[in-house]
Amino acid sequence: RGGADPRDALAVADAVAAEEGLVLGGVMAVAPREGDPAEAFDRLNAVAAEVRDRYPRARTVSAGMSGDLEAAVYRGATHLRVGTALLDDRGPNVG
Repeated sequence: RGGADPRDALAVADAVAAEEGLVLGGVMAVAPREGDPAEAFDRLNAVAAEVRDRYPRARTVSAGMSGDLEAAVYRGATHLRVGTALLDDRGPNVG
């Protein structure tokens, strides 16, 4: 699903923090469609800890969607995306 490689997360955080007008609030990830989401959220938790060590105000961990929210919360998510649980699967909204 793209995004930054975990090894590059601190460099991305540094770039965001260096930009005037931007505030580094934390990290965000979406688990892969296949496999155990817990593994992805474990990696995100480690990345979040590294980012917080350098930027203590970056406390947000946005992870988890309707299908994997328990694994995300267990591993430190502070924000979730639960649209499908609330609104059902509405299909694509374009095309």
